[in-house]
Amino acid sequence: MINVTRLLTGMEGTGDQWRYSISIGEKPHGVSEGKGPVVVWNATRACNLQCKHCYADACTSRAPGELSTEEAMAFIEDLASFKVPVLLFSGGEPLLRRDIYELAAFAASKGIRPVVSTNGTLITAKRAKQLQDAGVQYVGISLDGLENRHDRFRGRQGAFNQAIAGIRSCLAIGQKAGLRFTISRHTYHDLDGVLDLIEQENIPRACFYHLVYSGRGSKLQHEDVTREQSRSALERIIAKTLDLHGKGKRVELLTVDNHADGVYLYNWMNRRDPERADQLLELLRRNGGNRSGVAIACVDWHGRVYPDQFTRDVEVGSIRERKFSEIWKEAAHPVIVGLRNRKPLLQGRCRHCRWLDICNGNFRARASAGGDFWSPDPSCYLNDQEIGV
Repeated sequence: MINVTRLLTGMEGTGDQWRYSISIGEKPHGVSEGKGPVVVWNATRACNLQCKHCYADACTSRAPGELSTEEAMAFIEDLASFKVPVLLFSGGEPLLRRDIYELAAFAASKGIRPVVSTNGTLITAKRAKQLQDAGVQYVGISLDGLENRHDRFRGRQGAFNQAIAGIRSCLAIGQKAGLRFTISRHTYHDLDGVLDLIEQENIPRACFYHLVYSGRGSKLQHEDVTREQSRSALERIIAKTLDLHGKGKRVELLTVDNHADGVYLYNWMNRRDPERADQLLELLRRNGGNRSGVAIACVDWHGRVYPDQFTRDVEVGSIRERKFSEIWKEAAHPVIVGLRNRKPLLQGRCRHCRWLDICNGNFRARASAGGDFWSPDPSCYLNDQEIGV
């Protein structure tokens, strides 16, 4: 995750204390020394929508044998002892779990920052207040473009208006919320409209995700944007970031799942302000690039543990057999071992890239879609001259 606003304007945002806290060369097994990773918990398989890019292969019903309330509380207790800073409740649609507010409140009481990733269609004024009362620190609501495109992509008419209503319900009571937008061939043409929507609706935070081919999304590999479109998308996000900052609006814009963005931002700044570019490069090196298997982890509704929420074909343990903290610290699985010292394993242009210290080989889930986990990430849009090969 790259905080474009922080890198371009200096405005600190939520999570920056973990995103840019490690010393260069330090290799913690969490967000920083003495801390565990950010944990994404797919709390249920059930979802009320059928989205084309769902990495979790969610469906209308709960999976048999999903973690019970008691198992979930024991899991959260262990995360607290491991000093996990953030627990992201995802799905499926996490609001379909009846105990979601109880579990979020329990996490908050243990010093964990609970956040929720949702399609937003179920958030009424009452539910927004329940989330706030439970101590939820942030609600990320997904949009896939403007009304027509979003509803088509989400598989239900009216989903866009319900998602916008959900954002408004949260913001009206001071519950921090923002939007999540995945860039694909289908959504790319609504990017400018979504950027304008952020300003029109006074949305304080937006994350722009690069498409990751995984789960149902693996069928969408051919629907990724071109390299030229990736660059154009980032240029437009840069322009909007500076426009909002110039107007005095405290809005965070971030990009997610493609650390080529960090290199592009450095080069962009270096052409305009070399001194500021050096400061930007320091932050990128502290961030360390992709940190799957290190600072990010995923647990599904059955308690199975993965290196991140997209690498679903690599199960590294189960919290029904061992505590999450033990699985993560001991790192017995060869993929986890590799992810924590991946540079000797990377192949092709990744191995020889001059920016490996700020990218770390980018996203392995996308590379594995081509058949080899350690091959170059096909969504790196930087040319050979830019990466020094």
